[in-house]
Amino acid sequence: MTSNNSKEKLVVEVVAAHNLMPKDGEGSSSPFVEVEFENQRLRTQVKYKDLNPVWSEKLVFHVKDVADLPYRTIEINVFNERRSSNSRNFLGKVRVSGSSIAKEGEEVPQLHTLDKRSLFSHIRGEITLKLYVSTRVEVKDIVGANETVVLSSNGFSKKNKKALQGPSSAMATQQQIMQENKASQQGHQSLSKPVEPNVPREIMKPVVITTGPAPVIPVAAAGAAAGGVYSHGSSEFSLKETRPLLGGESLQKDKTSSTYDLVEQMQYLYVRVLKAREISLFGGAELVAEVKLGNYRGVTKRVGLNNVEWDQVFAFSKDCIQSSMAEIFVKESNKDEVLGRVWFDLNEVPRRVPPDSQLAPQWYRMEDKKGDRSKAGEVMLSVWFGTQADEAFAEAWHSKAANVHFDGLSSIKSKVYLSPKLWYLRVSILEAQDIVPGEKGSGLMRFPELSVKAQVGNQVLKTRIAQPSPTRSLSNPYWIEEMMFVVAEPFEDYLFVSVEDRVGPGRDEVVGRVILPVTAIEKRNDEKPVVSRWFNLDNSHFGNAGESKMVARFGSRIHLRVSLDGGYHVLDEATIYSSDVRPTEKRLWKPHIGVLEMGILGATGLVPVKIKEGKGGSTDSYCIAKYGQKWVRTRTVVDSLSPKWNEQYTWEVYDPCTVVTVGVFDNSRIDKNMASNTGGRDSRIGKVRIRLSTLETDRVYTHSYPLLMLHTSGVKKMGELHLAVRFSCTNMTNMLHMYTMPMLPKMHYVNPLSVNQLESLRYQAMNVVASRLSRAEPPLGREVVEYMLDHDSHMWSMRRSKANFFRLMNVLSGFMAIGRWIESMRNWHKPVYSALFMAFFLLLVAFPELIIPAVLLYMAFIGLWRYRSRPRYPPHMDTRLSHAESVYPDELDEEFDSFPTSRIADVVRMRYDRLRSVAGRIQTVVGDMASQGERFQALISWRDPRASFLFVIFCLVAAVGFYAVPIRVVVALWGLYVLRPPRFRSKLPSRALSFFKRLPTRADSLL
Repeated sequence: MTSNNSKEKLVVEVVAAHNLMPKDGEGSSSPFVEVEFENQRLRTQVKYKDLNPVWSEKLVFHVKDVADLPYRTIEINVFNERRSSNSRNFLGKVRVSGSSIAKEGEEVPQLHTLDKRSLFSHIRGEITLKLYVSTRVEVKDIVGANETVVLSSNGFSKKNKKALQGPSSAMATQQQIMQENKASQQGHQSLSKPVEPNVPREIMKPVVITTGPAPVIPVAAAGAAAGGVYSHGSSEFSLKETRPLLGGESLQKDKTSSTYDLVEQMQYLYVRVLKAREISLFGGAELVAEVKLGNYRGVTKRVGLNNVEWDQVFAFSKDCIQSSMAEIFVKESNKDEVLGRVWFDLNEVPRRVPPDSQLAPQWYRMEDKKGDRSKAGEVMLSVWFGTQADEAFAEAWHSKAANVHFDGLSSIKSKVYLSPKLWYLRVSILEAQDIVPGEKGSGLMRFPELSVKAQVGNQVLKTRIAQPSPTRSLSNPYWIEEMMFVVAEPFEDYLFVSVEDRVGPGRDEVVGRVILPVTAIEKRNDEKPVVSRWFNLDNSHFGNAGESKMVARFGSRIHLRVSLDGGYHVLDEATIYSSDVRPTEKRLWKPHIGVLEMGILGATGLVPVKIKEGKGGSTDSYCIAKYGQKWVRTRTVVDSLSPKWNEQYTWEVYDPCTVVTVGVFDNSRIDKNMASNTGGRDSRIGKVRIRLSTLETDRVYTHSYPLLMLHTSGVKKMGELHLAVRFSCTNMTNMLHMYTMPMLPKMHYVNPLSVNQLESLRYQAMNVVASRLSRAEPPLGREVVEYMLDHDSHMWSMRRSKANFFRLMNVLSGFMAIGRWIESMRNWHKPVYSALFMAFFLLLVAFPELIIPAVLLYMAFIGLWRYRSRPRYPPHMDTRLSHAESVYPDELDEEFDSFPTSRIADVVRMRYDRLRSVAGRIQTVVGDMASQGERFQALISWRDPRASFLFVIFCLVAAVGFYAVPIRVVVALWGLYVLRPPRFRSKLPSRALSFFKRLPTRADSLL
């Protein structure tokens, strides 16, 4: 045994629980509590057949550093023991922050509501705990990771790791150990001080303490609600199938199931306060209405006495209702004195189910603080129970956002955003006439260096300097260059085209300018070019007042061809993750082929991303889902590590080979202090991509997706996102026809853009989308848009390079396997198989018309055979494929480095040398490939006259031989020669290969 030098110990006193969920199938449960703190796990005794158990047991833990306690959490899990099957059921859990731990003598009982472990657990009840730090208690039970110690009031026993290697779960083994100790350790002297002297000896039960790593108790033994795990990697990063109780699967199916059948129904109490009248109050005071339900209190905006109208809706989650009565008060804004009061019994509140019309508000007579109804006035309001399908849900004030300041309320509501309609602006700079060069007063004759600069918003492009021509004068330059810009509807920008003369190093002088509004530019939808036009250059502003009239007489002009191209799809996201491939012009769109429905259920196990004062680690999370031009944002669930959104959204699908992206973020605009410290940037929590073509039609996929983030310290799981996805097809024929159509619109192939152009235009499109969405309310931050659109997917990363290399090797592995199999046939390791292979080869040579049908039948058979083992789940982020689990820290630091780099010179030098090493290997491979090709060219180039002579003579003889001998005989003889047994082969290379390797290459001419 080992000891701990720290004197302070953490004491978790499990007092009692009540109203637990029956889980034994007989209307009861046998609960026990398991507490985990810093890899130490203790448990209480089992209370058999008791839904309101009382333990009053103290569990003592070592504390490494008391100063870190406010940043630690204590996990308390309640389980039901199933003695018949040596397993257990989950009854609930509580996660307590270390900031709530008191000093010894100041502890008070704390009542905690049991939470679900996953989104779909059936849990109820509360547990009472006391947590404090003590220096009086001692713990003598720390053991290694491979040992389990059983402490009881009667004795002590140790079991080595062999006892934990059976097929049953670790908890079943622990139960067996406890029973053995109870039977065999009677009469032995206890080695430890009794934990709770006041508890009678006959009810003390053994306590199993495991201080090894967390996998001592597998997740599978904990009665998790999640289904199977589909991953070959770590189960922590795997995809899990879930079984939520969706609206469409409920036995009590109601009208809301038609539109909200992919989410769990959430019940809310809605209170709509419209206005008041006959309020007797002197002066110009402002009035507010207050809705109170238990400990929750919502206050309306302030209104004047002459116009008492609020028209606000308050929503209280039914899970948090702590009272049987809802009260509505009318009072002055700065005073606590109540002017009038109305209350409602919740048992009498009606239930509204859409698509029923909204409940009509009514006038209610209020009573004053004395109970008099004659002088307090009236208030118009309506109260009803509803679900998240209610129209009032999106704009309602929610009870769980009671602590959010007024400026942050707008940022927590669910919204739908639409990306602006993007166009490509094509500007062709052809030529100019009568350009007057700059610096006319210079005494030396100078050749004008004229170029054209075009600008739209923040996008600036420039042509090359016009080259001299013997057929054109110096004042009539020509360029014939094309530029592409990205503009968005509604068109608010202008196209600035200016002709500049370089009069010195880094010094350009504008000699003419033209300004064109984008709204006046002609649109085109096909490859037919628009008519070019001459535009007069405004050069009156660039000379002095005395020269303006003389300059104007020259009439400088520029020849342009300008058009808005609507036949392209403006890419604003990475091509491989594209969610929309339709052209800009709506008249070119084809009918949609299906509908994508997604229920964003919730998240579990989120990692705290910020520290709130008095609350410790916290997360205010919301979801963003992007498909096509439609962005959806769920409401923000305040201060929760297991948020529930249960919001459903729908998109029209025009192409099945597209991707929907869902991201989870932390809202930084809720807390004023956090918003000022972080600059209002929302933190990333994770992202999920789902390709629609991998989904079966009309099937509901319910899975929990791991939210993985790559940090400088490595990959980290930030939680799990629970989604329900369904892809419905309106016409299967149309969808199958889409698989034969080009991915992008016609203009991308008729008049294609270069790769560099597409990358630059994509960056400009992302900037336009980010700037437009940041002007919405609530704004969608630039950091959110960049993360959802994968703005950094083109940046260099050693990790991605390795991942892509191994992806390529995986693709080539099939051909390599075929090569190894043929080589094994040639080596006659299995003579029977080699003989059959030779016979099959001769059969194909005799009947060559069977070759293509045989190959096609083989591929069809393999496809039908693999249908049984087809993937049953959507793809997800794979850490092994991404090489995120075995990446070096320096490579991660390089990946997160800014561009240009911000690291010190020594680090940059080391990375540059490493990159040179990698590039040297690639250079060698490319040189070897070039050498082989040059040897083929040298066969008839006569660089080696003797080799070329031999090759020409061989070709002449072979031509005669192939003409005289049938091709089938030649192929058969060649096959028999290649497949001959090893005893008839030499280990030396063939004569043909030796001749080929002797041919010269151009590597001799390299410096």
